[in-house]
Amino acid sequence: MGQKIKLSTIADALGVSTATVSLALRDSPLVADTTRERIKHHAREIGYIYNRRAASLRTSRSGIVGVVVHDIMNPFFAEILKSIEHELDRSRQTFILSNHYDDLEKQRNFIDTLLQLGADGVIMSPAIGTPAADIALAEDNGLPAVLIARSVEGADVPVFRGDDAYGVGLATDHLIGLGHRRIAMIGGTDQTSTGRERYRGYVLAMERAGLDPRPEWRIAGPRTKQGGFDAAGQFLNLPDKPTAAVCWNDLVAIGLMNGLSRAGLRPGIDISVTGYDDLEEAAIATPALTTVWNGQREVGRQAAKALIDRLAGIEVHGDQDLITPELHIRQSTSAPQEKKAGK
Repeated sequence: MGQKIKLSTIADALGVSTATVSLALRDSPLVADTTRERIKHHAREIGYIYNRRAASLRTSRSGIVGVVVHDIMNPFFAEILKSIEHELDRSRQTFILSNHYDDLEKQRNFIDTLLQLGADGVIMSPAIGTPAADIALAEDNGLPAVLIARSVEGADVPVFRGDDAYGVGLATDHLIGLGHRRIAMIGGTDQTSTGRERYRGYVLAMERAGLDPRPEWRIAGPRTKQGGFDAAGQFLNLPDKPTAAVCWNDLVAIGLMNGLSRAGLRPGIDISVTGYDDLEEAAIATPALTTVWNGQREVGRQAAKALIDRLAGIEVHGDQDLITPELHIRQSTSAPQEKKAGK
């Protein structure tokens, strides 16, 4: 086995101090960019690998943050993650990502792994059924937590999310303003705070307009394109044939529009459809989707900043000022056909 390369080896070769080498390999802003890159380049050339674990023993910080969400294949979470990554990069933090797919044990195993690695903190969109005790356990063992998108009742940690009830209210009010009176809601589940809040927003908007939000007009469950596509048949068989659908997210809405088209209907003309999240795909769907921007990039930025602040000993309060959604009107909504015929 060759002789172990030391920091002093790099320092002597480049004519700098070992302290400067150590700071540079930790990406410290205290070292000038050119010097830092010169040191890192030389270290790579001679095969030196920075020992993060040994450094963490000296500093009590690993530079590692865990991020756990439902499914990164959902563009909603991908947009949040992009902002988290950007913010953590600014503080020289590395993150480890896990999908829990609403499997509570998978989430618990990931948290255990973070604790074993000595991670600095965790950003979570908690799995269905997450008890406050799980979050308290992480906190009590030195793993500060910040929640995104979903909240957990009784968990005393910051939460960053959009105002879901208000956002779905915007979409429902828009359809009512176009003349729709029979409006279904498709997707979501009462098992999550997000699902409960979005359905509440729909119900409140219907009731404000003096309309009956019939329980049979709610098709709970779908959260994906396939789920929305599969729900099209059920939607078309609903009693009193709703003329519009408020969908739980953009994926469900796009899937539903595909299902309606397959059935020979024209989304946006025969049936109005709204989405939620304003994903990039929403603007280029056919027809372009009327949807609600939910501030996911801002959610990610604020959550990462809050965790960094917590690590610095700064007190953080979340979930007090919810991010205010915005309605983006496009081609998938219009007046109901019977209203057009009665002009």
